[in-house]
Amino acid sequence: MQKIHKSLDELSSEELARLLSQTAFDKKAEEIVVIDVRGLSSFTDYFVIMSGRSTRHVQGLADAIGAHMRKKRISQSSAEGYNEGQWVLLDYNDVVVHIFYHESRSFYDIEGLWHDAPRLELDLK
Repeated sequence: MQKIHKSLDELSSEELARLLSQTAFDKKAEEIVVIDVRGLSSFTDYFVIMSGRSTRHVQGLADAIGAHMRKKRISQSSAEGYNEGQWVLLDYNDVVVHIFYHESRSFYDIEGLWHDAPRLELDLK
């Protein structure tokens, strides 16, 4: 019998980052960036950063990503900031997802803090 989905244990952290990025893209996330922080951070391998058009869109992205990952039996270890909708953090251990309301994203400038980290090329369709 053929396996349809890889389990979380079988996904590399890069594959997980790409899966999370594609899920966000499918739900109309904007300005998706994946930062490779392996060797620079001890708590995660990748940041997936995206923007939502409104606080409701930010919450909707968090809901959609969480639901899609649960279907694949991949669960987050924690989530923060959902109620405010300005900056939602979803922690998938090796990959941390940051969903920003666009104004909050420029204020916190996560990409600027990790400017020396390489970015993954994404082929989102």
